Amino acid sequence: MPAFKNSMKDKNYGISPKKRFGQNFLTDRNIALKIVRLADIKPDDVVLEIGAGQGALTELLIDKGAKVIAVEIDKALFHLLLVKFSDVKDIEILNEDALKISYKRLSERAGSKLKVIANLPYNISTAILFKFLEEREAFSGFLLMLQKEVAERIAAKPRCKDYGALSVFIRLLMDVKIEFKVPSSAFYPEPKVDSAVIRLNILDKPRVEVDDIDLFRKVVRASFNQRRKTLSNALKALPVPHNFIIKAFEKAGIDPNRRGETLSVEEFAKLSNIIDRSRE
Repeated sequence: MPAFKNSMKDKNYGISPKKRFGQNFLTDRNIALKIVRLADIKPDDVVLEIGAGQGALTELLIDKGAKVIAVEIDKALFHLLLVKFSDVKDIEILNEDALKISYKRLSERAGSKLKVIANLPYNISTAILFKFLEEREAFSGFLLMLQKEVAERIAAKPRCKDYGALSVFIRLLMDVKIEFKVPSSAFYPEPKVDSAVIRLNILDKPRVEVDDIDLFRKVVRASFNQRRKTLSNALKALPVPHNFIIKAFEKAGIDPNRRGETLSVEEFAKLSNIIDRSRE
């Protein structure tokens, strides 16, 4: 089966991309080769690919000598992958929902942390990123192709329009770098937006100490739920007496009339920690 051809148009396969799975298949071999070069794959790497599609990127990963775990929810594509890689020893193909897999168990079974290299399906990209954060102990790092706007949100800094809860959560735990942009013409079917390849490196420890990660998440989410609200008004949604929150602003040296998009990760952590300690 030839890789990097608009083969989904070929009637011989009898397969069409499905909108419900967010399928946009990479057809530009040069882009795929660049991704694999950037991945710097070592012989003992266990690579997790989510949304393997036709297996064009999978093929290049195998050629680099990695053991590949390819996840594909589409049954037709799953069977296509089984046929295509039937003679390959170092590949495991899973017909599963990437949002429901236990990556911790997958990593334990593989006997190694997982290096994620994937063209993520558009419809699950944000949800799967939050899942990666929750199970980060299972991973050694990420090289991901995402919608350009999602990549820009992840990499955004305070006071930028793209800065939001996802930016804060990822920056707390990871270093972020947008490697390069990918035009929509590199995919079939051609999406309405461009993409970007982004690298996420997991920090040895969180960028700043957080006493209660659940409270930190609630503070961050409440701060961005209604972006036009001041922090004082936005944090009324927390299950904490509001007078505690007002005192926390004072102790943290944060103006309660600021908006969430102006706070750094360090300021969110400081505010969250003070609120947490005030409840004791």
